[in-house]
Parts: sequence; structure tokens; C-alpha cells
Amino acid sequence: MIQAFGLTSNPRQELPPAVDDVSFEAPTGRVTALLGARASGKTTAVRLMLELQQGRGITHFRGRPLHRIPHPSQEVGVLLGEVQGHPSRTVRGQLRMLCAAAGVPVQRADEVLEVVGIVSLREQRLGTLSRGMDRRLGLACALLADPHTLVLDGPADGLSAREGKWLHGILRAHASLGGTVLFTTDDAKEAARTADRVVTLEEGHVIADQCVADFSRTRLRPRVAVRSPHAARLGVLLAKEARATQRSVEVVNEGGNRLSVYGSNCADIGETAFRHSILVHQLADEVGDAGPAVSVPARTRAEEVRAAEPTVPQPAVADASSATDAPLPVLEPSEETAAPSALARAHARSAQEPPQSTGTFVSLPVDADLGGASSSASAPAPAPPSDEQGTQASRTPSGPASAPPPASLSPLPPPITTHPAPSPLRPLRYEVRRATGIATGYLTAAAVLVASAIVAVLLARTGRTPQAHLLAAWPQELPLPPAALGAGLLGAFAFGDEFRHPALAADRGTVPRRLGLLCAKLAVAAAIAVSLAFLVVASDAVLLHLVYGEELTKLPADWLSTSASWLALVVGCAWAGVLAAGVFRSTTAGLAAVLAVPILVVPLVQKALEGPSVRTAAGLPSRLRDLALVHWPFGAERVLAAGLRMIAQPVGSALMLSLTALLCAYLLTVLRPRAR
Repeated sequence: MIQAFGLTSNPRQELPPAVDDVSFEAPTGRVTALLGARASGKTTAVRLMLELQQGRGITHFRGRPLHRIPHPSQEVGVLLGEVQGHPSRTVRGQLRMLCAAAGVPVQRADEVLEVVGIVSLREQRLGTLSRGMDRRLGLACALLADPHTLVLDGPADGLSAREGKWLHGILRAHASLGGTVLFTTDDAKEAARTADRVVTLEEGHVIADQCVADFSRTRLRPRVAVRSPHAARLGVLLAKEARATQRSVEVVNEGGNRLSVYGSNCADIGETAFRHSILVHQLADEVGDAGPAVSVPARTRAEEVRAAEPTVPQPAVADASSATDAPLPVLEPSEETAAPSALARAHARSAQEPPQSTGTFVSLPVDADLGGASSSASAPAPAPPSDEQGTQASRTPSGPASAPPPASLSPLPPPITTHPAPSPLRPLRYEVRRATGIATGYLTAAAVLVASAIVAVLLARTGRTPQAHLLAAWPQELPLPPAALGAGLLGAFAFGDEFRHPALAADRGTVPRRLGLLCAKLAVAAAIAVSLAFLVVASDAVLLHLVYGEELTKLPADWLSTSASWLALVVGCAWAGVLAAGVFRSTTAGLAAVLAVPILVVPLVQKALEGPSVRTAAGLPSRLRDLALVHWPFGAERVLAAGLRMIAQPVGSALMLSLTALLCAYLLTVLRPRAR
């Protein structure tokens, strides 16, 4: 069950809040529709429920707010807009990546693909999906962790009638299995066909909370659609017979040869047309949308009523195509919401503001009400409530007379704080699938290999480059080789690409900067960088052997320490890209941080190290050997000394300083929100 209490958005400068004191319930095993016109506050209410937007109020999902649920995706499945994912990622790859984030077996991806009927599109790219297929994939993402509750914002928007019917069948099946479904819509007929309960919003307030039967009775108007080449004549005859028989019939000319007749049926209209020899092309029962009432100041409405009284002897009925003539729904005690202030406003509005007429009509009905459900001009008295309803009515105010004064209202609801998405339950598996699911990384690695091979051949032609720099394709004139720059760019993709296409946090805001996720990204980035470093050296060696012979491919004497320095440089650049992209949330910023090391930081380090050297680190390996009780295995002291010598170099020192600064900044961005 979903229980929303006092949802209120923050004021927007001089405008009122988009949502004000919205309270309702979505029961378990039922489909609940949140109905309202555009800009009525439906999306804002959903975002407040999911803690994606700051405001006031609280929402319980089976008795717990969302931030109290350890794994929200396993409790609430969300569909907000289009699927957030990289356009070149496949449908199956997207779901498999989300399986690792939600902590469910990878086989679940194939299961939900069968449920939503897009198994044949599992290798399709996200950027090529149609609107209907994108909605199916979004529903598959919401169902991936088998949640109890589904919250969907406009799931059928832009879908065909066939796709919408299929989607509503899925929602009904989920509710029949004991789940809770809440979806938003601006189509009253869709809400009546699909939902068991309809909560109507208007200008950010709840004006009705009804079961679907009462909603259809009070908000929808049955009509007969008529097509005839003599539509105007038929309309006049129907209006004349209605006045003669004292029946409440409204005839609305829809333009051309179309009529909409309210308060009659196909048989009576067909007999009238037959008696007067009028050709009829269509007679069909339909359900028209009365639509939400338009909010007009009470004083203006009262002035219009007083001005219309001398000239209009009886109430006029507006055009059915207008969305301004709908009566406010009858709120029985058992159907009221939990928001006293919203109820008081709705009852006060219904008691003080009579319905108005703004449309054109063919005939005036006799003693007709707006809904066309009763032939009496006065509203029928409500039936006496049952014991249970009477008890609830005694607890909940049902009119303006019983509304509590402002001083006795309950205190403000608690503030809503936006919470980022939780870290993946399987971060390493998630990161591997994220990094290998798109072609960007492969294309970057291929470009690095080609650039390194060209640079190595050109350096070998000059004959002035040392052997180690030649194999790494590192000109002495450049501060970093192509492999280091490529590793930094691949590291920047780890966060920058994810912020642009947030797959992890498709329903919970921005991608979190958590330490567990960071460790996984650093590990995967290091593995990719090491693989790229080996591929560059191997491809350069093979190419140099083919072009110039064996003399340029011999290993140097200190190959072990040189290899360690080479790997440390590439991995350091990759980590710098990861941390910078995580701090600044941009791939460009990650690559800029890598380039800033040789361009900005290295000159500063060189300037700091300038001057006479009084002491050196000569004899460091022997002193390290003396510190240990046993001898270092495999000459590890030489590797350590080589690492220290690399750090002592300007590029190594600058890289270490950059990594330290970026890591501190990343930790600050993680710990500061927690401290707040």
C-alpha cells in the first residue's frame, strides 16, 4: 500500500506551490490512477513521493518511507519518462547491467524481456527504439527486481490504442498478484477503463478520491455519437421532442455532420430519424470526458451568475467538448482523502460556485444537471452512510462548516530530502558490464593503438629515442604518451558517460558518489589501463620488428623496473580520469585533469625541485634490504626503488599530487552530504 501524507512542493518565487497538501492512498491489489490535466501537479507529486524533489510531506510504501528501505528497487519499480541509457547499448545489455545493480540473477533480464514481449529486440540499440518499445523496456526495468509496488508517470503517453491496452493489462496482472500500482494520466477515459480507484488533482490539490464506479458516474458523461448529412435538422428535432416529453436531453453540434447527444440512447434517436426520414450514417454509444473544472476566482464567477440571471430563465448546459463545465465530484464520507484542508476547499468550492455555461448548444434541456444523470434540477440528497462510513465521517470533516480553523490544523509535514540512488549491490559486476556494453571503449583503445604505432615508427626513423620510450611510443618532447592519454580518457568515461546516461539511477536521481562504487570503478579502470599498456607495447614491438628488424625490439636490462614505471604511469592517468570525472561529473573534466598533469603540474614540480642537490638517494636498495629480517624475494627492493625513482621524477610527482588532490575532493563530496 502507498500512503501519501501532506505532499507539498516548495514555492516557486511568487507562484503558489505546484502541489499543496496532497494526501491519498493506493491500496494493495488495486490499480490507482492519479488523474489531472497538464500542470495539475501529477509529476511533482510522484517526484515528491519518490524523494526526487525537495518539499514537505511523507510517503509510506508498505509502512516505510523510501529512504528507510535498504534496497528501494526491490520494493518500488519506477518508470519516469524515457529509459535513461547510452544510445548504443543494447536492450539486453541494459537489463543485464541493471541486474547487477539490483542484485538479482542475470537470467532475470531474459525473463522480463519475455514478460514485456520484446525478446526479438534484445540486441537492438536503445537509440533506435520506437516510443512503444521504449515504454516496454522501461516497464521491464521497473519489473526487473520483482518489486511489490509500481509507480509510473504517464506510462501510456504517446502510445497507440493497442499498446496502451497491452500496458494496462500488464498493470492489471501485477495488481491481481497482490502488488500495488499507481500511474498518472490526463485522460479520464483511460483512468476509468484501467483503474480501480481514481484520485483527481486540480491545481495541486486533491478534489476527488473515488472508486471507479463513482468516478464514472460523476466525472464521465455517456453520450451517443451521431453522423448524418442532415445533422442540424436532426438536432432541432431531438431538442423539440425532449422539450415536449419533459426529458433532459442535450444536443451538441460537433461541426459538419456530427452530433453528440447526452441523455438519450441509440434507439430513441434512431426512431426519431426514421419518423422524419432522416438518413443516419452512424449511431454509437460513447463516453465523453467531462474534464476537470477550471479554477476561476469565486468573486468573478458570482458576478457572472448575477449578470446572467435576468436574461437566462433556466440553467444552460455547456458544450460537451469544453473542459470547463464539469461538476465537482460528489465526495461521500467513505471516499474522502486524508487531507482536511483539501477537502474543505473542494466542498467550499462546490457549495459556493454554481456551474457555469460557456459553450454553445442546440437545445436547452428541461431540468437537466451537468452530469445528465438525474432529471431533477436539484442534487439528490446523499444516502445515509453505513455504520462504518458514519464512523469515518465522524472523524473526517465533510464540509466547510465542520472544517477545522487554521489554528487547529496539524503541524507542517516533515521536510522531504532528496536521496541519491544506492550503490549497486554487485558494484564490480555492474561496472564490468557498464564498461564493456558500449563500443566507445573499444574505439578509444583502437585509436590509441593506431596512434602509438604511427608515433613509434616515426621515432624509430629518427634514431634518437631510447629503447624504453620507443616501445611505449613516448616522444621526449611530449609530457605523456598516447597510451596514458587514452587510459585517462577511458577512466573519465567511467563516471562522465554515466552522468550523461544515468543507467544506475534511472528512477532515483543522479548517480551516487559512493566509495564502494568508486573502488569498483578504480579496479576496472586499472585493469583496462594495464591491458591497454601491454597491447601498446606488444603492437609497437611487432611493428618495429617488421619494419626495422630485431635490433629495435630487444628488452632493456632494467626491463622489470621500467615495466613497473610504465604500468604505474598508465594506471595513474586512468585513476586521475576516474576521480576527476566523479568530482566534476563530466568526461571532459576528467580528460582535462589528465592533461593538466603535464601541462600545469609538472612545470610547478620542476620549479620546486630546481636548485643544488645536497643529498641523494644513492644506496637506497641496500638500506631497504637491511630493514627486512629476510631477503626480499625476486629482487623486490629494486622494483620499489624504481617506483620511488619514478615518483621523484617531475611527471611522477605531479601525477601523485593530482591523484591525492582528486581523491581528497572526491571524499569531501561524499562525506559532506552525509554530515549534513
